[in-house]
Amino acid sequence: QVRLAESGGGSAQDGGSLTLDCTASGNIGRTYCMYWFRQGPGKEREGVASIDGDNRIRYADSVEGRFTISQSNPRNSLHLRMDSLKPEDSGVYYCAARQQPGLCAPRYGSKAVDYWGQGIQVTVSS
Repeated sequence: QVRLAESGGGSAQDGGSLTLDCTASGNIGRTYCMYWFRQGPGKEREGVASIDGDNRIRYADSVEGRFTISQSNPRNSLHLRMDSLKPEDSGVYYCAARQQPGLCAPRYGSKAVDYWGQGIQVTVSS
């Protein structure tokens, strides 16, 4: 069992920056991939970024070049630095984890995830 808890977030202006943090506890040593997902109002949950145990990183096209995912060593903290924020980045952001190898990329979506955090709100105003 892996438990995930997000922190940070809040509100920012268009073009501003925010950082999200996720603290993992439990059997984190068996975690293969960590992700950030988001769900905007009236939208489906979508993958934003991922990082695997070898520090291979993937981003969704919509955030490439603006967001940076990182992981602390030991692998119990996950971060998402969000720069050049846009109003369409608003939504609830979720930290997520997968235990088995493979499917470590945002494009695989929610089906790849074994564990979810409770989510945290990010609001970007114009």
